[in-house]
Amino acid sequence: MKLKLATMAVAAVMAAAPVMADLVFPALSYRTGPYAANGIPFADGYADYFTLLNERDGGIGGEKTKLVECETGYSTEKGVECYEATKGEGALVYQPLSTGITYQLIPKVTADGIPMHTMGYGRTSAKNGEVFGNIFNYPANYWDGASGAINHVLDVEGGDIKGKKITLVYHNSAYGKEPIRTLEELAKKHDFKLTLIPVDHPGQEQKSQWLQIRREKPDYVFMWGWGVMNSVAIQEASNIKFPMDHFIGIWWSGSENDVLPAGAGANGYKSLTFHGVGSDYPVYGDIQKYVVDAGKAAGAGDQLGTVLYNRGLYAAMLAAEAVKTAQGIHGTAAINAAQMRDGMAALEITAAKMAAAGLPDFGPEFKVSCQNHGGNGFVGVAQWDAAAGKWNSVSGYVQSDQDVIGALVAEDSAAYAAENNITPGCN
Repeated sequence: MKLKLATMAVAAVMAAAPVMADLVFPALSYRTGPYAANGIPFADGYADYFTLLNERDGGIGGEKTKLVECETGYSTEKGVECYEATKGEGALVYQPLSTGITYQLIPKVTADGIPMHTMGYGRTSAKNGEVFGNIFNYPANYWDGASGAINHVLDVEGGDIKGKKITLVYHNSAYGKEPIRTLEELAKKHDFKLTLIPVDHPGQEQKSQWLQIRREKPDYVFMWGWGVMNSVAIQEASNIKFPMDHFIGIWWSGSENDVLPAGAGANGYKSLTFHGVGSDYPVYGDIQKYVVDAGKAAGAGDQLGTVLYNRGLYAAMLAAEAVKTAQGIHGTAAINAAQMRDGMAALEITAAKMAAAGLPDFGPEFKVSCQNHGGNGFVGVAQWDAAAGKWNSVSGYVQSDQDVIGALVAEDSAAYAAENNITPGCN
């Protein structure tokens, strides 16, 4: 009887004690479906970084992280279902990795008070934090990418691209259409001729598009593709002997999956980027020791250092730094979604923070504010070395044309605010 009473007493004390809260990070991943080859390395990098923090550091600020992965198959409908299924688990921030899902979740996360980070994708005008209070797209967005491509061409051409012919080959979706308005404005500013060529999903058939390119002989081709569309386009460009160093893809068209199928034909192809390439960073030694060798990797451990693994890792690192910022602001380690939003809105990424995370010089420095949720728009360029089988950085991070992009962000976000009865402002 005494033993029973003692057991009951212990149980009562445990029930009364505060439950240790985890820092919950939902991962709307896609390890299946037409874009699985791209979704898997990103999901692995995102998960492995949080595992590293738990295993090496005991979490963030003493609080363990918990990843809640939900399979979307890159389906917008499934993405929304995943959001509804996971938001009640203490979700701190969503990373949907899909422009389609992003558009559907903007009003939902706003109503629910949960922040969303759409790093390098989603609705570009969400950079305006006065309208999109819960949406963040730092450190760069699609319009930064469009300007970054033009900046690179300007650099190659000695600052003058008047009369040059630039063709955009794009995924015929909301995602693929994102850079068009920016490129049209930049065409007016720099007096180049812009041609638009859509490619329907999934992009396996592009013969007619590349016959048009062979006929029109543009000086440069830009690509906004995803999945199989990218590798097919690079193969077709190689087939018509288009100069690969004049073929530039957005960062979602610049992974190993995109170039390897074309073999030597892909040599010299370029991709925009907002983060480092390869695995020559101290953090990878720790991931190998604490995650891969310990049998705790999210995948097979064979994606480390690939472009999309790096991107997932970077997204997780930025989330972790926002948690630290929020913990500092609110004086508690067990933050909630509203506090996470405050941390994201006050996030500052410095060279020192990147070095401390084991990622020195991995990405551009930037500072977020209530007004600016998108960072400073610095874009780099990487180039594929087919013989070595690796990407090399061939430029530093150069700031996009903030005059052109700022005006477009203001115009689009104002229209969104009017349509949704939002009074812009900071709180």
